[in-house]
Amino acid sequence: MAIHYMIECYGNTLRVKATGKDDNLEQVENYGIAVLEAAISCGCAKVLCDETELEYSLDTFDSFESAKFIAEHAPKISKTAIVCKPSNSLDADFWETVAVNRGLQVKMCKTLDEAEEWLK
Repeated sequence: MAIHYMIECYGNTLRVKATGKDDNLEQVENYGIAVLEAAISCGCAKVLCDETELEYSLDTFDSFESAKFIAEHAPKISKTAIVCKPSNSLDADFWETVAVNRGLQVKMCKTLDEAEEWLK
């Protein structure tokens, strides 16, 4: 099952709802690029990704590579908050660390409320 997503612009915040399963690194990178391109196109400085219905299945190496890839390709988006389900929290925290260490302002959150508050 692939990653499926819907993207909508709300003022200066891009909202993304992702579902399905991240089957491979290329798919995750394509999803990330689609989000980045939408943020640029809409002029959004903030991104809120709801990934509570997305199953993370990449191994540690591919998680590292995906975070590195996004950090290398991301424009200067002010902040990105990603909400994941609790069962994905270890992978999400690792991804966040890799991305933040490469200059991204990103936070993995447990709830939409937490994500919205952090984006303020």
